[in-house]
Amino acid sequence: MVEQVAVAAVLVATSMAAALAALLVAHMVTRRGARRAALLADTQPQPAEDAVLLFENHALLEASDGGRALVSALPAGPTPWSRFAAWAEARFPDFSAAMEDLARAGRLELTAAPPLRLRLTADWRHGMARIALHDPEAEGRTVPVDRLSLAAAEAELAQLRQMLERAPMPIWREGRDAAVIWANPAYLHLAGERDGAALGWPLPRLFAGTDAADAGATAQARVALEPVGDGPPLWFDCTTRPDSDGQRIGFALPADAIVRAEAALQDLVKTLSRTFAHLPVGLAVFDRQRRLQIFNPALADLSTLPPEFLISRPGFEAFFDALRARQMIPEPRDYRAWREGLTEIERAAASGHYQEVWSLTGGQTYRVTGRPQPDGAVAFLIEDVSAEVSLTRRFRAEIETGQAVLDTLDEALAVFSPAGVLVMSNAAYAGLWGAAPDTLVGEIGVGEALRVWRAASHPSPHWAQLRTLIGAGGPRRPWEGGVQLRDGRHLLCRIVPLNGGGTMVGFQSAAAQPPAVVPPHDASGTDHPGADGPVTGDPAPRRARVGPI
Repeated sequence: MVEQVAVAAVLVATSMAAALAALLVAHMVTRRGARRAALLADTQPQPAEDAVLLFENHALLEASDGGRALVSALPAGPTPWSRFAAWAEARFPDFSAAMEDLARAGRLELTAAPPLRLRLTADWRHGMARIALHDPEAEGRTVPVDRLSLAAAEAELAQLRQMLERAPMPIWREGRDAAVIWANPAYLHLAGERDGAALGWPLPRLFAGTDAADAGATAQARVALEPVGDGPPLWFDCTTRPDSDGQRIGFALPADAIVRAEAALQDLVKTLSRTFAHLPVGLAVFDRQRRLQIFNPALADLSTLPPEFLISRPGFEAFFDALRARQMIPEPRDYRAWREGLTEIERAAASGHYQEVWSLTGGQTYRVTGRPQPDGAVAFLIEDVSAEVSLTRRFRAEIETGQAVLDTLDEALAVFSPAGVLVMSNAAYAGLWGAAPDTLVGEIGVGEALRVWRAASHPSPHWAQLRTLIGAGGPRRPWEGGVQLRDGRHLLCRIVPLNGGGTMVGFQSAAAQPPAVVPPHDASGTDHPGADGPVTGDPAPRRARVGPI
């Protein structure tokens, strides 16, 4: 019995809960319907309203016909609210700040900045913003709601017209028959200059040659207009694009500066090509991918590579491999080391520090220099220096032969340049004065040589006279005089002017000269200079330095 009572109670409670839920749902549906009706009523414009918009956050819930026309005419944006806010902010001062305070204030009214007479009214209703717009100038019109959308379109149209009128480039529109049916002031100005009279209809077609093979394709061409008077032609880079209605829109960018730059570049390339063609130095320029881009005829002559191979733009390694195959590079001991050395050559040339002299098996001598170029390119200069090296070697051999001859003489000889710098001496000079020029640091001038001579000799008035006779500014005449060393030996010093401004100074034992020229030899001396050893020591005679004269 108790169980039956419990079951009955549960059934009654369940029925009551279901009834209450049904009543609640019905109430919510009724309330939602009423709210929907209220929203629809809110979007109905009042007599003093042209357009009504109902926003919840950034979503547009409802709008009147005029409001939807306005929103559809606005520029694109991420949300309906951002599109409307951008439009309203440009017309109503402090629109964004006022809308942030709408929930607290409940209602606000804004007036557009002059010369516009728009009025905006915003109300906060049921957590939503109801915005109404009214244009007093639209009162009495047949279709007052179109005024707002028309104003937005007119503002955008005014901006576009202003942009086209002030564009520095000619812009035009062509019909289906390629006739010019519209043009901006820049186009009309060019056409007026060439016609010399008032423009008629249709407008002249200035930029011929911009027709596209396909009506739906974009055409590009560089067009030159005939000059007005004696001036140069006017160049334009023209582009025509198809329009949605089958017409075409044309744009002409001034290209005078580009044409002048290209002409100057071509002249420069021609000049460089003629210059490179007559250069005796071989030129090879590799781009950043290390492929041969530029070369001159001298490169083919020096490398013996066929022009067909060079024209094929070989790579860096292929170029040097071809040189090695023709024995035009020093033969390496190890080919693997040679290939690894190519990387070092490339790296050194790219940094501007590569320069080598190649002695080839055929007897030629090449000087190879690597230089970095803009945009990662590398240039190699190959110069035949065989004649220069041969001449240098011959001069060096002659100088060494002359030095050997001087070293066989007993007289101590020293040659000074016109500037008074010691440039040559022999072994007898080093043995006499105890200092070989090649063992000293830096250049030896007349003053330094005189200090050595005075330190090893007794005082004599001849030393001051020697200073005036050697080097620049001194009199050009022979001179002889005697000096005595501190060890008692007597020397005959003589000065002989040389061609080119140089001066030779000689020291020899006084006993070796005729008595009429030099007084009798001192008993303490000998007939051979340096037999008693140098004054400042007794090092073994050394070969004197030979410097340039």
